[in-house]
Amino acid sequence: MRVLITGGLGFVGSNLADRLLREGHDVVLFDNLSRAGVQNNLDWLRRRHARLTFLTGDVRDASAVGQAVHGVDCVFHLAAQVAVTSSVANPREDFEINALGTLNVLEAARQQKHWPIVLYTSTNKVYGALESARVVEGETRYAAPDFPEGVPETWPLDFHSPYGCSKGAADQYVRDYYRIYGLPTIVFRMSCIYGPRQFGNEDQGWLAHFVLAALRGAPLAIYGDGKQVRDVLYVDDLTEAMLRAVAAIRTTAGRVYNIGGGPANSLSVWHEFRRYLEDALGQLPEVTFHDWRPGDQRVYISDVRRAYREFGWQPRVSPTEGIRRLLAWGQEAVRLLSSAS
Repeated sequence: MRVLITGGLGFVGSNLADRLLREGHDVVLFDNLSRAGVQNNLDWLRRRHARLTFLTGDVRDASAVGQAVHGVDCVFHLAAQVAVTSSVANPREDFEINALGTLNVLEAARQQKHWPIVLYTSTNKVYGALESARVVEGETRYAAPDFPEGVPETWPLDFHSPYGCSKGAADQYVRDYYRIYGLPTIVFRMSCIYGPRQFGNEDQGWLAHFVLAALRGAPLAIYGDGKQVRDVLYVDDLTEAMLRAVAAIRTTAGRVYNIGGGPANSLSVWHEFRRYLEDALGQLPEVTFHDWRPGDQRVYISDVRRAYREFGWQPRVSPTEGIRRLLAWGQEAVRLLSSAS
């Protein structure tokens, strides 16, 4: 199979590319190299694989996207502007990357003689702040007792923030290109993905950001009260879901799936996660608390049962094991970055 990964040098893209290349697929990576750390991911992939094809390009460039899509069997469309704060500061750029960029991918796929599968990575932010869900505050976390299995795909969409709007618009375009044109598309509405090769920051990739900051001895800023809950999913589980969904395209075409760790893999972003850092490092970084961000959800847990029913996927890696692996990679990454500087 010949595969294109847009945003292919990002955290998820580089892990997905590594797996596909190890399994013998032809992989084309399309990336504009704008994100911190992606050059490290490219160097890592090139050391491991000789057959890698890399194209420098931007999803806002329809011509470049068309050339990249030509002749591929599957497109994993991961390229995105990923930060709510950045979308508030520059909503036009956010729209052009997330909404227009996705339209460029869909049109490029539709123009091919043999239509490729398009799998789009959307976000739980399309559900907004989940304001209609009853939330109960506990000692270390919030809970949504009326939804013990998490948020289902049938939850009403409620885009909140420019980021939510741009990703949500793209989400619906991807879905509708199957309904209107028959293009085989899949939407993954993802929760918090984490793992090696994630150079997280305050705006995105919070779990890896906390780990890397703690390893460097840097202070941490917590937005909200730290009791907000997310279900976390280790990146190897995500790549497994992607490949299973593509393999089951006769079932998954035109479908939307919530993809995350589910209830068994949920934790509050500070009051529960902190024990992993303290157990591993013996101490905690300096922490300050700040105002909530626009549209931040007190609780978001994915109901992942549809994915299990329709293509046999469920999370396998526990937070204990996944965070252990992330910490091991983080220690090596911090060491290499320190020696390089």
